[in-house]
Amino acid sequence: MNKTEVYSWRMEPGLKGALEQAARTQQTSVARLLDQIVSAWLTSEPGSESDVKVQIRLQEAAASTFGTIRGGDPLRSAQVKQRVRSRLKKRRAAQRPD
Repeated sequence: MNKTEVYSWRMEPGLKGALEQAARTQQTSVARLLDQIVSAWLTSEPGSESDVKVQIRLQEAAASTFGTIRGGDPLRSAQVKQRVRSRLKKRRAAQRPD
């Protein structure tokens, strides 16, 4: 995997020393050790869900609301054009001086 992103942060000298010592103990670089630590943390977090799991959860939540909005007129969406024209016609008629 090619690494193209750089991230830096400040840390206490003692923490940096412990990190470097851990990398030497595991015979790896500090960067690789940090990759392992961050990857392990991200996958172990309770809030970390895979994209598929997130999508399934969102779809289930949305599905529970399907059909809950009722307008009482099943033909309303099919008659939008006619209804808008009718309302505009009435509005224009009311605005015209007799």
